Amino acid sequence: MKTDKNAKPEALSTPWSPEDLTAKARIRNAALSLFARHGVEGTSMRAIATAADVTVGLVAHHFGTKDGLREAVDAFVVSLFVDTLKSTTMTGSARQIVALRDAAVAEMLQANPTIVDYLRRSLLTGTGQPGDVLSRLVTLTAEQTRALRGSGLASTDRSVTEQTVTTIVRQFGRLFLQPLVNRIVDELGEPGESHPELTVGINS
Repeated sequence: MKTDKNAKPEALSTPWSPEDLTAKARIRNAALSLFARHGVEGTSMRAIATAADVTVGLVAHHFGTKDGLREAVDAFVVSLFVDTLKSTTMTGSARQIVALRDAAVAEMLQANPTIVDYLRRSLLTGTGQPGDVLSRLVTLTAEQTRALRGSGLASTDRSVTEQTVTTIVRQFGRLFLQPLVNRIVDELGEPGESHPELTVGINS
């Protein structure tokens, strides 16, 4: 069944702050939702304008091109991760802090299914070029890892690269693999069998 690419996207579940009620923020949020559904290539500037209830000219005024709009969406997604990590406590053992940070990221993603869909699509269909949303999240994770190491809250027995990989797999493994698990159960499971909740555990 075909989907209407000009349909207005569902609102993100996060309660936006007052500044997110501006036309510029509405455009960004609409682009995020449409990019998550159809990909960047499959979304037109006109569709974004329609979803945000603005003119195409205003979209171009604020973001220039669709690539500029994609960069704004990527920056916004990364900012949510930054704010989430900043909100977690830094007291306790290294293992406790890691668990709290992982839980905070999981809670934020659960509250923002559109972002989950966007990240999944970015991983599976993106070009993987430096500077895209996944590259920015890897950079953020490496920066956070260095900060934790510097504060004595992360082991220095392993390289920053290895710890970054561990964190990314731990925090994103379920995000990307749960749909596959659900599909396997749907196709092979017994009638009424529920989807098992996937967990990815790696020693930090």
